[in-house]
Amino acid sequence: MTASAAGGHDQGAREDGYEPDPKRWRALWVTLVAGFMSLLDVSIVAVALPTIQQQLHASAAEVQWVVSGYALSFGLALVTAGRLGDALDRRRIFLIALSGFVLFSAACGAAPNITLLVVARLAQGLAAGFMAPQNSALIQQMFRGGERGRAFGFFGATVGISSAVGPLTGGLILALAEGAQGWRWIFYVNVPIGILAVLLGRRLLPRTRRSGREHVDLPGVLLLGLGVLALMYPLVQAESGGLARLWWMFPAGAALLFVFTRWQRRLLNRGAQPLLDPRLFTTVRGYAVGAGVGTLYFIGFSGVWLVFALFYQHGLGFSPLESGLAVTPFALGSALAAAVSGRLVDRLGRLLTVGGLTGVILGLGGTALLLRFAPLDIAPWIAAPVLFLGGVGGGCVISPNITMTLRDVPVHMAGAAGGALQTGQRLGAAVGTAALPGLYYLVLGSRSDDYRGALFLAMGAGLVGMAASLALAAYDWRRDRRTPQPHRPCPDDVTHSPVHARQT
Repeated sequence: MTASAAGGHDQGAREDGYEPDPKRWRALWVTLVAGFMSLLDVSIVAVALPTIQQQLHASAAEVQWVVSGYALSFGLALVTAGRLGDALDRRRIFLIALSGFVLFSAACGAAPNITLLVVARLAQGLAAGFMAPQNSALIQQMFRGGERGRAFGFFGATVGISSAVGPLTGGLILALAEGAQGWRWIFYVNVPIGILAVLLGRRLLPRTRRSGREHVDLPGVLLLGLGVLALMYPLVQAESGGLARLWWMFPAGAALLFVFTRWQRRLLNRGAQPLLDPRLFTTVRGYAVGAGVGTLYFIGFSGVWLVFALFYQHGLGFSPLESGLAVTPFALGSALAAAVSGRLVDRLGRLLTVGGLTGVILGLGGTALLLRFAPLDIAPWIAAPVLFLGGVGGGCVISPNITMTLRDVPVHMAGAAGGALQTGQRLGAAVGTAALPGLYYLVLGSRSDDYRGALFLAMGAGLVGMAASLALAAYDWRRDRRTPQPHRPCPDDVTHSPVHARQT
């Protein structure tokens, strides 16, 4: 820990009972590595699906569940897991979930048939969903002031890069692994890294000590889980006709979430602890807007990489590794910008997100134009610097938005708040990964060899989601310029929380 880092805390942070843990930066890297693995597994498997389908003699619908089942169980667990971390002990929940993730990764790699592979992937996604909200909550617990911004910068870089480098990482593993069973190493690679993270986490992660008995809102868990399931299930079944067959689940899910919201307000009025405190959206500055910006951004951002993989591998005949390398400039730009943008949040605020979204739209839009109209033998290569520009913009979106969304959340709500934020992102990702490839295949269904037209239409749809995110961010920025407001904490803020005073 450097002297400059030690000086990065606000004096007020020391006055509210917080004492910096000397192990906090090393603990941060444990959580980031674990988080990177869990988010990477959303996309890394996609490049291996043809091999898995062939080796396990699976149907297209069955093999699709290897990806969609993980995303579904991941999204279902987030808010409940975050609340359990707040109520019990984030360290304990994190280590149990990480251990389960390692165990189920090994089960995925050893699966002898598609049924057991899908079951193991569902369990692996559930473990990842329990682990994910503890990451952001532990950052809020361990850091204050300027250090929290830098820590969230690293966290945002982890989120962005894990999504972008999944195809490249999967392609590299398939290229290095020998034989038809090489796909199993996509899962096995998590095992040694995860075991090391568990051992280091036991030594470095701080405990969350509680006084009295904490209650978890079980009716709220049921209502929220069923509501999220109703919204996500048709999306993960989109390629097998789920949108047409299961359209009725969308209004049912909306109704369940409405009942959930009313139930949470009722608990709050009775003085009980809700699963997801409604005051997060009404009194915590920046939380509601940040959640909306993140959800809209992930609608376009997540689906883009599947469309790129389909275009490069099917349209241009690239190998999985070549396809991954073609989109690497975005990941590089995102990594570089995210590491810096966390330091600029306090100075630039929402303007940083507005600039980043503009860069993403210009970069990905320019790439779509080049791949549509430039000569195919050079298009992927001349698109690389434009894609890098998009990556720089992307690095200024996820990290700053996470920081601005969560930085004013009381620490005792950190897990539930992080879980709700990531639930929105998972829902956005589910919409994007269903809609964009669906549009891609729609064009190919009418014009079987028009790969460039299919890419262009799908990318355009993704850019619409990003443009909506930009409009919301720009509105928030202009509002802040007209009427700057002070920090508005929840009524039960960290400085008055007996729980917070005992956290290390």
